[in-house]
Amino acid sequence: MRIDPASHVQPAGTVLPPNDTCELLARRLRTDTQGEVLFDDGSRGRYATDASIYQITPVGAFVPTNERDIATAIDIARDLKVPVLARGGGTSQCGQTTGAALVIDNSKHFRKVLEVNVEEGTATVEPGLVLDHLNAQLKPHGLWYPVDVSTSAQATLGGMAGNNSCGSRSIAYGNMVHNVLGASAWLSSGELVEFGPVGQLDARAAGIAQFVHGLAKAHRDAMAQHWPKVMRRVAGYNLDIFDNQSEKPYTADGSVNLAHLLIGAEGTLAYTRSLKLKLAPLPRAKVLGIVNFPTFHAAMDAAQHIVKLGPTAVELVDRTMIELSLANPAFKPTVETALIGKPTAILLVEFSGADKAALLPQLKRLVELMGDLGLPGSVVEMADDARQKNLWEVRKAGLNIMMSLKGDGKPVSFIEDCAVPLVHLAEYTDALTEVFAKYGSRGTWYAHASVGTLHVRPILDMRADGAAKMRAIAEEASALVRKYKGAFSGEHGDGLCRGEWIEWQFGPAINEAFRAIKQQLDPIGLFNPGKIIDPPRMDDGALFRFAPPTAPKPYRRIELKPVLDWSGWNVNADPVTELTTAPGTGGDSTGGLAKAVEMCNNNGHCRKFDAGTMCPSYRVTRDEQHLTRGRANTLRLALSGQLGADAFTSEAMHETMDLCVGCKGCKRDCPTGVDMAKMKVEFLDHYKKRHGHTLKDKLVAYMPDYAHRASRMPWLLNLRNRVPGAAWLGEKMLGFSAKRSLPEWRTDTFWRAKDAVAVGLFSDQASVLAAAARGEKVAVLFVDTFNGTFESENAVAAARVLHAAGYALHTVEKGGGHHCCGRTFLASGMVDEAKVRAGALIDALLPLAQAGVPIVGLEPSCLLTLRDETLVMGFGEKAQTVAKQALLFEEFIARERKAGRFELALKPATAPILLHGHCHQKAFGAVSPIMDVLKLIPGAEPELIESSCCGMAGSFGYEASHFEVSMQMAEASLLPAIRARPDAIVVADGTSCRHQIGDGAQREAVHVAVLLARHMML
Repeated sequence: MRIDPASHVQPAGTVLPPNDTCELLARRLRTDTQGEVLFDDGSRGRYATDASIYQITPVGAFVPTNERDIATAIDIARDLKVPVLARGGGTSQCGQTTGAALVIDNSKHFRKVLEVNVEEGTATVEPGLVLDHLNAQLKPHGLWYPVDVSTSAQATLGGMAGNNSCGSRSIAYGNMVHNVLGASAWLSSGELVEFGPVGQLDARAAGIAQFVHGLAKAHRDAMAQHWPKVMRRVAGYNLDIFDNQSEKPYTADGSVNLAHLLIGAEGTLAYTRSLKLKLAPLPRAKVLGIVNFPTFHAAMDAAQHIVKLGPTAVELVDRTMIELSLANPAFKPTVETALIGKPTAILLVEFSGADKAALLPQLKRLVELMGDLGLPGSVVEMADDARQKNLWEVRKAGLNIMMSLKGDGKPVSFIEDCAVPLVHLAEYTDALTEVFAKYGSRGTWYAHASVGTLHVRPILDMRADGAAKMRAIAEEASALVRKYKGAFSGEHGDGLCRGEWIEWQFGPAINEAFRAIKQQLDPIGLFNPGKIIDPPRMDDGALFRFAPPTAPKPYRRIELKPVLDWSGWNVNADPVTELTTAPGTGGDSTGGLAKAVEMCNNNGHCRKFDAGTMCPSYRVTRDEQHLTRGRANTLRLALSGQLGADAFTSEAMHETMDLCVGCKGCKRDCPTGVDMAKMKVEFLDHYKKRHGHTLKDKLVAYMPDYAHRASRMPWLLNLRNRVPGAAWLGEKMLGFSAKRSLPEWRTDTFWRAKDAVAVGLFSDQASVLAAAARGEKVAVLFVDTFNGTFESENAVAAARVLHAAGYALHTVEKGGGHHCCGRTFLASGMVDEAKVRAGALIDALLPLAQAGVPIVGLEPSCLLTLRDETLVMGFGEKAQTVAKQALLFEEFIARERKAGRFELALKPATAPILLHGHCHQKAFGAVSPIMDVLKLIPGAEPELIESSCCGMAGSFGYEASHFEVSMQMAEASLLPAIRARPDAIVVADGTSCRHQIGDGAQREAVHVAVLLARHMML
């Protein structure tokens, strides 16, 4: 079965057609279709990878807008003999969606629910529809599609069908193949064929069924001998639709459905037009028992007993995932609710049904079972729906959490989906752990203990000796799988990393039957060649994303001196202990920037559309380019020289980074820690040094420097908003959109008002330090450029509130103006200038911070700069000292209130309150404190608007080139929610957020400090 490297010929699907063929393909697609034709180097690079270790540059990418586009593209590709690769979310973990082919992206336009039949419990969908989006539409009907994969927020139904996805609850509902009733698909000939129950097929489909039936009869003995009998077998083609071999038959009545032949075929047999799905009643109630185990072996051994209680899911979380989750601020509070002490592993055991009260006894039986197994007091009983949901979200992020390990060594997917009978699970995991140790590695474990499929990834460095170790581990793992009568591919398909093992699993006779199926449906080898039939070696270094030194084109990084400190990423890690070397010792020629970028493993979490922040530009464009993953891939290709010399500072790179609004949603939401906002700051500095700054850049950046003088003549500067034609002229000359009003200048800035309106509210530094030494209540009010210059009432209101609550206040100033955090300079690509301003601010705040005086800020983007960017500007310990004392106004009040130090008499609420959270507040988990503070108002019941970025993002939304995208972001959820509540008070702490709400909804939005001040008892 093994392929001899010496005689190896590069398989189909890994070698590009001639250049003239590719150019002709692009021309014909542009002429004959309405779709987007993406054949530039950046686009091809962005579609060259999925969530696997592989990278194969495609011929190009095509984003069709209608069915005719797809049919035409297939015809053109067939004519030119160019392979076709259908793609959904591009999150396959085995390389299924990489290939030297025309990649057709279904995810942008083919995402409709075509029909829902509530009575029959079916839905017909397009292949680009995301699972969560389908379930959201089914929920009002009390239905759902129960193939509950962990990537449900980004996984498309077409991709799930291609991989025969399974999910956490397959023990109750089965795999994808058990829940598909029909499929409409194009063959490579261009024929559109309906696949379904064999008794309802047309002549073409019936002929296919008859052919496959003949193969099944001819190979009955081989199938009985070699075919894995576990439900979690997803390798090869489903030849057993005519001779069931699974412990869970594909149909409840034993009938044959030809659509099941396409499920798990990885797009190699046909191109899916639509799928008919079998739905299930949505469980009305769920309870969860979290079993804490002292040893990993005990958890594995217990699984076979737990499943006898009839759970709908039994999911494993090992110690590595627990520790990584605890280190992630987004996951830590949730994980802590599940733990008893410091377990080595936990099992999430779910029971679901129609009535929660009826499920509680099942939790009790779980508790009793664990006592019988010698583990009394090991179960956390969780009946609360919100707590369960939060914990499942962490479990869903499990794979990506595992990938957040720093250093070149990463958990690698290639044997992670082996499925073995539950009775052997503990023995199998013990033996595999010994194999890992033999090769100087350790596995990270999680996933589906209920069905004997454990996602285990040994930590390997694919840039060095990872390929050799991968091959050796796979050889020994396969022997264990055979020993325990399991399946080598138990969930995520074959692709490039397990396709080579299909013949090993099934034997040469069945493998030839698979080849016959491919030949019957796709005789010209058009669809996704090199998968399932004639795959390459799993360890072919030429196909790796990080090609080793022995590969024809080894992976190397360019030389680059970063302007921010990325040394924390420039480390190496021990694959067994996971201990990292000192910052800056990782050998990265870009100072750690490239390693930080390389943390993106293409998991596609940034493609989700739930209430989180990430990724706002993708939500409105649905373009791979304008996605955190797309930007990271482009940066990686540029930093490794794969896009040519000077690609890092090219116009193409600027176009890719342009719609990143710096929301920092990825800083919090990305499970692998990709901080694209900071990467954009780094990129923009290098780009602007090469191409120069525009007048608009300088006007934005230097605003803190000239604001004090400009505010003395507001009548002149405000003419732009008032004189007809001035806005149009400003757009032509400066690039600020004429459709957007600009902030109004005023003479009564905070620094002038402080000596009049705010007289008596502030003390000098010495007085505040003395008060702090006496243990009195003190704070520094950090007044930023925006709240101090354009909305001075916000700063005054904050001072009034804190003073009324008994705090001695101080604010740092400098001669003739105020201190600046450097935010506007960072946004304009002027990091050196930002360091000067931020350094001066830190020096001014340092004595107060050292004395433990809290630093309270009003503008999230400015205050949180002290907790983020200033820590990588080379200021050392003093920046850390200031950061530890830096709090947003609402964070400070919430903290003080919790400690019993904040008391303020407030009048009752007179209207409903809507809250829009600033992106940076969300990124730093600072939205909950605002809700807590608003609830201090008697009778207030604040509602959080579930929205992503408002679309302004500092100066972004003011720019003519971004105006339309900015408004699309706002209209996605924010502005409609505000318009729907005309009676509500709108609270938004971000200066630009308030401006967007004013422009887009013609509604006033106020800072939380202003609302509190309005409700103060006089």
